[in-house]
Amino acid sequence: MKSEFPEMIINQREIGENYPPYIIAEMSANHNGKIENAFKLIDIAKQSGADAVKMQTYTADTLTINSTSKDFMIRGGLWDGKSLYQLYEEANTPWDWHKDLFQYANNLGITIFSSPFDASAIDFLEDLNTPAYKIASFEAVDIPLIKYAASTGKPMIISTGMINKDEIHEAADAAYSGGCKELALLHCVSSYPASPENYNLNTIKDFKESFGCVVGLSDHTISNTTAISSIPMGASIIEKHFTLDKNGGGPDDSFSMEPCDLKNLCHEAKVSWEALGIIHYGLKAGEQQNKKFQRSLYFMKPMKKGDTILEDDVRSIRPGFGLPPKYIDQVIGNVLDADVDYGIPVTSEHLKKKLM
Repeated sequence: MKSEFPEMIINQREIGENYPPYIIAEMSANHNGKIENAFKLIDIAKQSGADAVKMQTYTADTLTINSTSKDFMIRGGLWDGKSLYQLYEEANTPWDWHKDLFQYANNLGITIFSSPFDASAIDFLEDLNTPAYKIASFEAVDIPLIKYAASTGKPMIISTGMINKDEIHEAADAAYSGGCKELALLHCVSSYPASPENYNLNTIKDFKESFGCVVGLSDHTISNTTAISSIPMGASIIEKHFTLDKNGGGPDDSFSMEPCDLKNLCHEAKVSWEALGIIHYGLKAGEQQNKKFQRSLYFMKPMKKGDTILEDDVRSIRPGFGLPPKYIDQVIGNVLDADVDYGIPVTSEHLKKKLM
């Protein structure tokens, strides 16, 4: 069922257009094989103001097979020359780290959840009481996986890189039919890094119309510009990779944010959302004290009661304590109902024929 302002809740944090953007700091493989780095990344996510830190739960064997035949070799891009098995063996987060990382994040007061890549990962994450599930773009066509994750009843986020609109509908329908009650779809370009011009952020508006759920952005561009720009389009979730050092040599380091970038994203995303506000044409809070500097009508010479006001007798000037300039034609030719001095504001009380 569509709602004008759909919402979801993860760990008591309300998510939707009526709330500040939910920032997910994606750790991915940026621990570079050291659990100490994973702990540091969780610290940074918390210190930067992110709402959640996200992991990936897989092994090389749950994702692929150990083969170097043509189908399993990577050609071009960041991981050129590696087999899929080699990449995933290098990039995975060991499962025996998960409990300690979940406990560390929970103690620190930051939400932690993960992307499962097969049913065994979901079972494992359920034992850790994960508060939500994120389905990666490459798994968004795995309908059985989506249904199994949905059967837990936990909130779900699905990235939609590389799938078309019909396939997004299929993924969303699978989530709902599997038991998911709270769903978010992330617009995504599955390129590493991705070019801003390929993001077509106007698509987010269509997501809102077409799918009637919380929408967001999984951003693989280098800067924060694309992420910030998605918020006026309706993005309520921003997911972005982060790392300790872009030059760290890990498989995802080069297209990930460094700590200062994550902190800026968390701050600027909130500022962007706050700036949207509501539809409002009246006097803004910061304008109240400046209204007196608007233009208004003032007398340009001393005059006596009974005098007729001529064109040179009044001017539109700052400040704004007199009648608005739009009344100039009704002031000229009017008769004074009181004496006036040079430099006093024209008011209706000064005029025989009252205005306003």
